[in-house]
Amino acid sequence: MKSNYSKFKKEISNLVLEGDLLRIRLALDLDVFDEESKKRWEHEKIDLPIFKSTYERWYTLSMQVIKQVLPDRLDDFVKLYKDEKRKDISDLTYGMSDYMIGLKITRGLATIVDVSVAYPKFVQQLNILNSVEGRLESTVYDMLEIVKADLFDDELEAATELAKKGFLRASGVLAGVVLERHLADLCNKHNCKTRKKNPTINDYNELLKSASVIDIPTWRQIQRFGDIRNYCGHNKERDPTKAEVQELIDGVSKLTKTLF
Repeated sequence: MKSNYSKFKKEISNLVLEGDLLRIRLALDLDVFDEESKKRWEHEKIDLPIFKSTYERWYTLSMQVIKQVLPDRLDDFVKLYKDEKRKDISDLTYGMSDYMIGLKITRGLATIVDVSVAYPKFVQQLNILNSVEGRLESTVYDMLEIVKADLFDDELEAATELAKKGFLRASGVLAGVVLERHLADLCNKHNCKTRKKNPTINDYNELLKSASVIDIPTWRQIQRFGDIRNYCGHNKERDPTKAEVQELIDGVSKLTKTLF
């Protein structure tokens, strides 16, 4: 999954880069740059693409990316290319498909709309594509959170089965592992750092309290769960009771779903 994500992200970055080069080429073609910018770009040693022979491919690929990652902006992106429902052609309804055929609308000697309006249309398309990268980060994060939650649920179900069969220590240790991982994730998310090489549940608990991520009642509750986990993991401690192990499992299940 990580490999596919990296590959997809790189493809999006390449499309954005190509789009920016197309933007520069279009600006030069339409002469929308001021003189200083025009001279600078004309002297830059950058191999700019020919707009009309490159745009259609860029548009098709970008449309597919937006369809997958940002579907709520797909209609906006497509309308900037061609508005199938338009009743007339104006600055508002002129699209990139019109530019590609050099469409110009005149009324007598007056120009109603011409190719010059293509530049802001394309910039708008490029801005929509740019927003995909941020959305992709958010989408992947949400997917990872869902996967993590499912794994936690599976492990807590396994802990419950162990407790039912009388393996109380093993059950408590497994629930404790889930709690420790969740607290570690919380510390990482809230930038709570520790110098300890192998921090424990109590270490994470203290860090989260100090950073005001959790309140005192939650801190005390996690302390209690840490104590039960220790009963399960240390032979020198007293044996945990079945009620305590179930309290730990139920408490960890609630924390993983409510503490973010």
